[in-house]
Amino acid sequence: MQLLGLHVVVLLKCFLVVFGQQYHTHHDVADLHWKPATATWYGSPDGDGSNGGACGYGSLVDVKPLRARVGAVSPILFKNGEGCGACYKVRCLDKSICSERAVTIIVTDECPGGYCSNGNTHFDLSGAAFGHMAISGENGQLRNRGEIPVIYRRTPCKYPGKNIAFHVNEGSTDYWLSLLVEFEDGDGDVGSMHIREAGGTEWLEMNHLWGANWCVIRGPLKGPLSVKLTTLSTGRTLSARDVIPINWVPKATYTSRLNFFH
Repeated sequence: MQLLGLHVVVLLKCFLVVFGQQYHTHHDVADLHWKPATATWYGSPDGDGSNGGACGYGSLVDVKPLRARVGAVSPILFKNGEGCGACYKVRCLDKSICSERAVTIIVTDECPGGYCSNGNTHFDLSGAAFGHMAISGENGQLRNRGEIPVIYRRTPCKYPGKNIAFHVNEGSTDYWLSLLVEFEDGDGDVGSMHIREAGGTEWLEMNHLWGANWCVIRGPLKGPLSVKLTTLSTGRTLSARDVIPINWVPKATYTSRLNFFH
């Protein structure tokens, strides 16, 4: 019986080595525990807070699917830009003016000073997102409160009908390629990125440039290019084969056929 048990264990280990990538489990990014923080708002009362913000999403912050449900976060959550794209539920605690529902926001910006300094956990939300926490008709009154106590928790990002896209940043060449990641559901954040040239076998590591932007200095790069990204929070990996075409151009966006929830 002992020999049979040992044989089963060896077979199981071999199975896990061969098929480990398929069966490897990850922790869910969702956090069921609410944590204390503070919140303010910035920009126009019903607007998107800023023109894109420190993550580099630009005009995407005010159109579907982001639609102004965005915010700047303190450095402890911004993580030098690697926290860009992460999603949080934020809820106000004052029942006299706030509803029970939480607003889901996407990290698109950083607030480095003021309420966000000294290691504080703070959300500087767009006016639209901040007002969304109020009971009906009290949006303006809630915004007049200024800083308020809130609770928050991490939640998966969801972009129904959207696949991960890669925007080729202005200034990119065959020798210096910079990509912005868009519409990554699930974890939302990026911990590492690699590209692979046409016909190649080597994944070239990209460097984190700023915000949600990554770059590689190598060349001349031969397209089409495949892109592999690994999330920061749970280490999930996704590879988009030949997503950047051979005739790519700067300022163009190329959409993959993949996303983590599809």
